[in-house]
Amino acid sequence: MRALLIALAAFPLAACATSPAPSGPPTLDVDPGQPAPIQARLYAACIAQAASTQQYDREQHWIRFHCGGDIARAFYDALGPFAARIHSERTGNGRTWRFTQVMQHDPSGLDYCWRDDAGGYGCTIVLAAGDFIAPDRPR
Repeated sequence: MRALLIALAAFPLAACATSPAPSGPPTLDVDPGQPAPIQARLYAACIAQAASTQQYDREQHWIRFHCGGDIARAFYDALGPFAARIHSERTGNGRTWRFTQVMQHDPSGLDYCWRDDAGGYGCTIVLAAGDFIAPDRPR
């Protein structure tokens, strides 16, 4: 039994060790863009409002853009059918939250909108900015 457990534990490591090597050096070839879907306007409007009102902050390696009012309400309403389909609507703390992805553990790194019990709306759009925005650490 112990040998079986050791073999099973080693299997994922073997898969990593035998993964194919990159097929060549990195390139600077950029894939051509596709027309943005209508939902892109919701993201653009929220980010534009956040930038103009300076409602953004950092969480780890992400920049979070926060918008509210009519822009957030339009985004929240548009998310309704999608959130229902992927089961990404949550209720808690006096708010109904709709996520653009299924939340696994907590909202970190996810885009979402909410409506509160008083009728207020807000959205947070997350941009993965990487190490460029990470605080310098002593080396």
